[in-house]
Amino acid sequence: MGRKTQKSEEILGNNQEPWHSIDIDVVLHRLGTNEKKGLTESEAERRLEKYGPNALAEEKERFKVLKLIIDQFKDYFIIMLLIATVISFFLGEIVDAITIAIIVILCAVIGIIQNYRAEKALEALKKLTASTARVLRDGKEITIPSEEVVPGDIIFLEAGDRVSADARLIMNASLRLDEAPLTGESTPVEKKLSTLDINTPVADRKNSVFMGTHIVFGRGLAVVTETGMSTEFGKIAGAVQAIKQEKTPLEVKLDSFAKKVGLVIIGVCVVIFILDTIEFGTAPKVLVRSFMTAVALAVSAVPEGLPALVIITLALGARELAKRNSLIRRLASAETLGSTTFICADKTGTLTKGKMTVRKVYTNFKMINVTERGFEGKDSNLETLLRIGVLCNNVVVGDKGVTGDPTEVALFHSANKFGMKKDELEKKFPRIGEIPFSSERKRMTTIHKVKNKKIAYVKGAPEIILDRCTHVLKNNRVKKLTEEERRNILRANEKMAQDALRVLGMAYRELPRTEKEFTENIEKRLIFVGLQGMIDPPRPEAIKAVKITRKAGIKNVMITGDHKLTAMAIAREMDIYRKGDMALTGEELDKLSDEEFYETVEKVTVYARVSPMHKLRIVETLQKKGEHIVAMTGDGVNDAPALKKADIGVAMGITGTDVSKEASDMVLVDDNYATMVTALEGGRHIYDNIRKYIRFLMSCNFDELVVIGTFAILGYPLPYLPVQLLWINLITDGPPAMALAVDPAEKEIMKRKPRDPKKGIFHGMLAFMLVSFVCQSLGSLTLFSVGYHLYNDADVARTMNFIQSALFELFVIWNCRSETRSVWRMGKDAFRNKFFVLAVLSGIALTIGLPYIPVLAGAFHVVPLTLTQWAMTIGIASIGLFVVLPELWMGRKIFGHQ
Repeated sequence: MGRKTQKSEEILGNNQEPWHSIDIDVVLHRLGTNEKKGLTESEAERRLEKYGPNALAEEKERFKVLKLIIDQFKDYFIIMLLIATVISFFLGEIVDAITIAIIVILCAVIGIIQNYRAEKALEALKKLTASTARVLRDGKEITIPSEEVVPGDIIFLEAGDRVSADARLIMNASLRLDEAPLTGESTPVEKKLSTLDINTPVADRKNSVFMGTHIVFGRGLAVVTETGMSTEFGKIAGAVQAIKQEKTPLEVKLDSFAKKVGLVIIGVCVVIFILDTIEFGTAPKVLVRSFMTAVALAVSAVPEGLPALVIITLALGARELAKRNSLIRRLASAETLGSTTFICADKTGTLTKGKMTVRKVYTNFKMINVTERGFEGKDSNLETLLRIGVLCNNVVVGDKGVTGDPTEVALFHSANKFGMKKDELEKKFPRIGEIPFSSERKRMTTIHKVKNKKIAYVKGAPEIILDRCTHVLKNNRVKKLTEEERRNILRANEKMAQDALRVLGMAYRELPRTEKEFTENIEKRLIFVGLQGMIDPPRPEAIKAVKITRKAGIKNVMITGDHKLTAMAIAREMDIYRKGDMALTGEELDKLSDEEFYETVEKVTVYARVSPMHKLRIVETLQKKGEHIVAMTGDGVNDAPALKKADIGVAMGITGTDVSKEASDMVLVDDNYATMVTALEGGRHIYDNIRKYIRFLMSCNFDELVVIGTFAILGYPLPYLPVQLLWINLITDGPPAMALAVDPAEKEIMKRKPRDPKKGIFHGMLAFMLVSFVCQSLGSLTLFSVGYHLYNDADVARTMNFIQSALFELFVIWNCRSETRSVWRMGKDAFRNKFFVLAVLSGIALTIGLPYIPVLAGAFHVVPLTLTQWAMTIGIASIGLFVVLPELWMGRKIFGHQ
């Protein structure tokens, strides 16, 4: 049986009208409750029993660990290796069978460990919900576990509380909520009691409160309308749960590559088997021998080291990224960043600082810019303006820093930049009264004692403040406010608003010494001082990051729950939004059909007032294009579905919620968008190094099939013995190939365009691989034939051929390290990877020394060679250093620079 979940529509008889669009009296009636007594205990118990607890449902998956293990063995390369293991065992190649089996087990274990934590998003969501709630039951206020809250409960709301369920407001006393984790709104949302339009989006539902959001100011009373999975929070949980974890582009390409390699190997098997039977007949014993020979050759061609090499490259790359504050949660995702074409970035806290900051002040009819360092200009009125901002202010300074309303925190820091300290000013100007802010009044007043006087400091909406002013402070002197000056102030306010600044007006009034009643009457005949304009500003390092990613051919898109004007201003400042680009709100997006949005999605660089489902639609539409690898960054609960759906989801480590981190593939530890640039470079570097190994592997892994097959059909002695093939695999596919995993990045790596996602993993390598394969095959065929006929000694011919093959691979690997430069054009860069140089030189020395070390010579069946034989062997092997024909085709030189 499925788990019970609460659905309040069942209580209503499947009412289709959303709660925010119904009159509050009707809401209370339909929910069978009232604001005076609330539900009875018996009714609450009945509803709890019927609809289940107010908690997020978990998808119970049986045999989860077993499924994880099985999933590891669905990889095509792993399947090929398992087949190779079985065949090797039956052929008596026990050492090969054990080696391949160890590689398979190692790959599976690493995969299980890396993916075990991939489905923790719902657990993280549960941590964010409130643990207790204050409700009205039987006319009494009681505290209960939040899981016991049911539709119809009357809940009490106060500053500091986390809302336990979605609810409709009954009473509102200046309530302001931080809804950023749910909607992305960067500033607290003021709540109202009015009934709203039926189509009002979540971010604008001012008459409702939502599970998981925080109350930052005021108090209120609300009736619970939705609980558990029916809440907006729960809908996100359901979306995260429903999204299937997609394979990364690298995983898709490796699967495709494995299929192609498998088909080539099967094809070679069939051809060799047919040729062998034509040469030696179709007697049963001959057929068995031909079949086993073909299979054995095919097994030797299986790139058993590739899965392990890819995992090692990814793991080493992930370790390097971790040192640079990028934690990779899913290994294959380390590479995906490198192929990114679109970055859909959450504005609040990702592209921006996540805190309101004063950017401009207007006083004495002058506009002054405010930077990180301070004020770009001075004025005699400035001190008074900033004093009003910091004293008419309820922020609290404690051990954990400054807490309070974000706009008031911004005013606090703005005064600090001028050297003004709130605690010192409060001693000098002690507060003796306050008329609090409300959404109806749109202003706040504090009354202070100054020596033998009293003074009222007022801040609020500029139009409201200016209407109550009769005088203005000019050059630190009080003057009569003229109509022209009033118009100038309004124009300045309009200009600041156009720059997407949130503007507050500042004024004051000296009160009679006898004033004792602090009512709204004291907010008349005020003296206007100026304006302070604030915004959640972009991170300076994020601006640089956008510039670098643009050069790398990556398009940045801003997605936010904030207002369109604000989003466009920030995007324009960051060079994300340019002339010709489009900006859409969630409401405008809803009006577009899937076909219309598909046609315009690449032109849109700003999305504002969007919901979690909008973000998901954006990512999915970009992916449908088939031309894009989409990265999504974010830090809020609202980002989780899109983070999981994106090709790579990037969460913030400091401000990010647990939900976003667990739904992501990568976490930026320092919340620095600029770290994305490092991660992008690291991703490209990882992919390049994987391609280097594949380039080497495909260039050198199949020539032995041709050589052995050819001589077997012609009736010659074997040109390689099994133990010699083992040495070649060990000395070339071992340390030198592994050293490619730590090869340094190309210097121009972030100046090239992203690769085409439609192209396979070995796109662009075919010419090089073909030339290398032909050179090595012809070289081996020629050397063995000449050696055999010239010296009439199979051991000499085999020794020459074996050493030549090993050296050829150790030479050609130098030209596998760059797709744009041969070893002759790399200069000092050729020796930057000391591990690689040491591995290759050691391999060369050991291979050349084999015939002269008695124990090894006997084990590998090699004999000493003459100088002439050495000259022939090394001469043909050296062709590997000149396998640069693809570069000649591209019009480049072998030696020197372009």
